[in-house]
Amino acid sequence: SKRIVARNGAYQKEHNQNMAQFVAVPPERLQAEVLQALLEEFATRDGTDYGERELNLEEKVERLQHQLRAGDLHILYDVDREQWDLVPRVQAALLLNN
Repeated sequence: SKRIVARNGAYQKEHNQNMAQFVAVPPERLQAEVLQALLEEFATRDGTDYGERELNLEEKVERLQHQLRAGDLHILYDVDREQWDLVPRVQAALLLNN
């Protein structure tokens, strides 16, 4: 059976204060070399899935650049953890609105 936890206003407020603060980073604000390094690092992370066919690093970075230009991916910076990540548009919107 599933456990249901009631959420009152005080809990909600406290919970929101503990959530990470994210800042959107427009790719055009980064130097080309920095953006390239960021995309290469992301493309080589364990667990990153590119579909049925394995792509080389250049192809992976090219695909990520296309998704950034199209607005399908966003660069978010986690202020508390001092880390960045590439996240899909919908997820970015949720994280930025909290």
